[in-house]
Amino acid sequence: MTQNHPRPRTDAPSPLHPLDNPARSSLTGPHAHFAERRGRILRYPADVTPWLALPDVPDAQDWADVAALAGPGGSVTLAAFQESPPQDWEIAFRAEGVQLVDASVDAAPDPEAVPLGPRDVPEMLDLVARTRPGPFLPRTVELGTYLGIRRGGALVAMAGERLHPPGWTEISGVCTDESVRGQGLASRLVLAVAHGIRERGETPFLHASASNAGAVRLYESLGFRLRRRTEFLSAIVPATLPSADGTRRPSLR
Repeated sequence: MTQNHPRPRTDAPSPLHPLDNPARSSLTGPHAHFAERRGRILRYPADVTPWLALPDVPDAQDWADVAALAGPGGSVTLAAFQESPPQDWEIAFRAEGVQLVDASVDAAPDPEAVPLGPRDVPEMLDLVARTRPGPFLPRTVELGTYLGIRRGGALVAMAGERLHPPGWTEISGVCTDESVRGQGLASRLVLAVAHGIRERGETPFLHASASNAGAVRLYESLGFRLRRRTEFLSAIVPATLPSADGTRRPSLR
């Protein structure tokens, strides 16, 4: 007789290191209040950050739940991902990345850094549009502390916190306006954000594109070390999905 084994709970502890599946570690941990759920799939609200969290070993039902969340033709974004989506899913974007962790960061507050909040979002979005540091959306600022530096009243540099696995906080959104590049503002803000993370008893980490050698060298010079190589992936849900009998049906929300 065949036994039905229950699938693990969505919030079951992972046997992996928290940084091996950082979005899932965040959404089952300190960021659980952001989590939108379907089956074992978790994601952040669409206006917070695009990251979606799969179980450590996703199965066909998990991918069906991803499709239902995103809808036909919808895009799903995965960080620190090591596998591939089903064959009929279109890969819209795939890039090698690196995950760096605090090894000997000389974290320190910065006297010129000011806290940024919801009222600063229009300026933050404008700076991100000019500098393209990675995903930053209208509610990303809610994920943690963001600090900025202003010159002549204008926001010219910022950095802040994004993913939050237990005991760890990701530094993200690091960007500097072209008019003030070369002045070390990004480094100062990274160290200031790292200081706040350390003050909470947590460890800073970050992700970067493996092809951005300059950024990787900068972070290593600040005391971060490579923990692992990873991938960033964006995939498109097909318009129809296979059913149990082999026929295809529209992917439903």
